[in-house]
Amino acid sequence: MDLEKSPAERPAVPAEGCLTVAIRLPVRIVVLVLVVPVRMLWDALVVGGRFLRDTVLRPVGRVLQWVAWAVFVWPWVTLWRYAVVPVGKALAWLGYVSLVVPAVWIYETVLTPVGHAIAWVARGVGAGFAWVLRGLGAGFAWVLRGIGAVLAWVYARVLTPVGRAVAWLLRGLGIGFGAVALGVYRVVAWLVRHLIVVPALWLYEWILAPVGRAIAWAARGLGWLVRMIFTGIGAALHWTLRVLLVLPALALWRWVLVPVGRVLAVVAREVGDALGHAWRVAGHLSLAVGRFLGRLFRWIFVEPVRWVYRSVLTPVGHLVRDTVLRPAAEAARGVGRVTRQALAAARESARQTRADIRRMLFGTPREPERVPLAKDRREPGAVGTRTLGSSTTALTKD
Repeated sequence: MDLEKSPAERPAVPAEGCLTVAIRLPVRIVVLVLVVPVRMLWDALVVGGRFLRDTVLRPVGRVLQWVAWAVFVWPWVTLWRYAVVPVGKALAWLGYVSLVVPAVWIYETVLTPVGHAIAWVARGVGAGFAWVLRGLGAGFAWVLRGIGAVLAWVYARVLTPVGRAVAWLLRGLGIGFGAVALGVYRVVAWLVRHLIVVPALWLYEWILAPVGRAIAWAARGLGWLVRMIFTGIGAALHWTLRVLLVLPALALWRWVLVPVGRVLAVVAREVGDALGHAWRVAGHLSLAVGRFLGRLFRWIFVEPVRWVYRSVLTPVGHLVRDTVLRPAAEAARGVGRVTRQALAAARESARQTRADIRRMLFGTPREPERVPLAKDRREPGAVGTRTLGSSTTALTKD
């Protein structure tokens, strides 16, 4: 079995220059020397922070949470549960008895009959007003029909002949004014054509057009001359700036800045790789040192404390639990049981008192009538049952 990869299967490794190889080793040594103390200090701070969080901050936070609950939340909860809620229920019951029940009684016994009476009166008054309005509407319709007949006669006998006469007069006046206006228009048009339009056309064709063409040719020539002057000036400035600025800057970039940037890039890459490598190596060293210190702390402090806890504190705690805590817990449970029984008796007494007050104010509620079952409606009672020995049947009746 060939454990070596063939040359075709090996990953391609980029070739490194002599500058990279020469920079890598000293940079990694220097960075390792600088990074190891920083990494160990960082790991020590992390372990100290976790120990402080688990042993100090978290218990203190729980204690503060319990204290905040006992100081700020529990009194308000107790006040709400044992003072505000009972008082609110009592006020609600008192409001129901003193406001809702009288209001319902007044609505059912007083307001509803009064409302029915008012509605009946309103319906009667509305019917009377409707009859009166129908009579007035019929009278107004008869009057309007008479006025319409009079206006139609006036339109047909008076306004129509007058309108026709006025229209014939206006038509004659319009024909006369139209003929006069047409003659005036033709005279004015002939004068305008021969006095203004014909001289203006001759002036444009023989004077203004040649002068405008000459001015346009002169302007084109002047523009060409100015363009050629600015083109020469631009070419001279272009070559001057290229020779004095662009070519030196290009040479500086190509032969100085690019090689220096490549060297700095190699140095920066190697420094970054060295930092990563040194950070990992320092992590392994810090882990080994931390494990050694942890074992040393366990041998010196943890094991003795564990032995004291198992051999001394646990038996003492069991003794205290069996002789002190359990009897105290039994006594506390007995007190709580007696307290709950007293509270239950007080609640039952309060419930009975409320029931007695309700019966005194409103009387005993009427019990619903019993609806006979189907078999009770179908079969007779014990006295009137049908038997073969009695005379209640049709066959044995005398």
